[in-house]
Amino acid sequence: MHCALYDADRCRSCQWLDRPYSQQLNQKQSELQQLLSAQAVSEWLPPVTSAQQGFRNKAKMVVSGSVERPLLGIVHRDGTPVDLCGCPLYPDSFAAVFAQLKPFIARAGLTPYNVARRRGELKFILLTESSRSGELMLRFVLRSKEKLAQLTNALPALQAQLPQLSVISANIQPVHMAILEGEEEIPLTENQALADQLNDVPLWIRPQSFFQTNPAVAASLYATARAWVSELGVKSMWDLFCGVGGFGLHCATPEMSLTGIEISAEAIACAKRSAEKMGLEKVSFAALDSTAFATGEGSTPDLVLVNPPRRGIGAALCEYLSRMAPPFILYSSCNAQTMATDIARLSEYTLVKVQLFDMFPHTAHGEVLTLLRHL
Repeated sequence: MHCALYDADRCRSCQWLDRPYSQQLNQKQSELQQLLSAQAVSEWLPPVTSAQQGFRNKAKMVVSGSVERPLLGIVHRDGTPVDLCGCPLYPDSFAAVFAQLKPFIARAGLTPYNVARRRGELKFILLTESSRSGELMLRFVLRSKEKLAQLTNALPALQAQLPQLSVISANIQPVHMAILEGEEEIPLTENQALADQLNDVPLWIRPQSFFQTNPAVAASLYATARAWVSELGVKSMWDLFCGVGGFGLHCATPEMSLTGIEISAEAIACAKRSAEKMGLEKVSFAALDSTAFATGEGSTPDLVLVNPPRRGIGAALCEYLSRMAPPFILYSSCNAQTMATDIARLSEYTLVKVQLFDMFPHTAHGEVLTLLRHL
């Protein structure tokens, strides 16, 4: 993939862009094998590759410049803004949307937030595309509600220009820190859930719910989890840190009892909607802390699936899983280092399968799926 901004040293988000893709994969696989070198892995499966450009379904754009000439992108380490509207990681469809958003910002009078001066209103533009329909979710991250009426009044013209806008909201982030979004989300359209589908599973994305940014590789990840679980013949399963339910809903069958736990109420609302659409009657989802739920339960499922944030599942949950001793654990991670630490704590388990999914090409990051069996 060629990127003029990388060549000009204006953006280094793709740290490994100067390496051939095959070399990137080899290095990720080698580092993963080194991290798990203390474990006896029964089967190493080959890495799942990604498209090298146009694979992201989401753009997180810092808004800078002036209200008359806004820039959407990042702030360079020297403090100058960098426009990323032509970033090759985004699908081609995003370019036309960005082209309409810039004059819209001016018409709506949304002054870009100036970090140094602590002035202005519009901090970020967050754009997500449905891989199924091409419909869009657009979020304006504002410093306050001061310009909310102006934004609302200007929206009909933008919606006429971009009929693919299905979900629009404003997020209020008043803190002068590098925080992407605040707690308060204000809906600006009646619909607040972007419909998507990976494989044969309908999924919904709400403004504050997590969703994978590489849907093609995510579909492969979920399909692989389903295949691995189907070979085990399990009758009951927990899906901890379940997000919008992608893993659990792929693995569930009409006969299986599935409990999905996620701290985000927004994500749980999406997961419940998907389960209802699929007609799964023995599935339940709840907005709870995953560790608190697991350690407070008295029953033991056949399989526990965990897909934690980068910090991993931690010592407390590892200790409880070891004592609870479910026959199988399926661990998916976006941070191989914390995953390896957690697996080392699960000393009563052996690693059956390990597979790398290249969710984040041109970076050192990847998604890893592992299957553990109790000894």
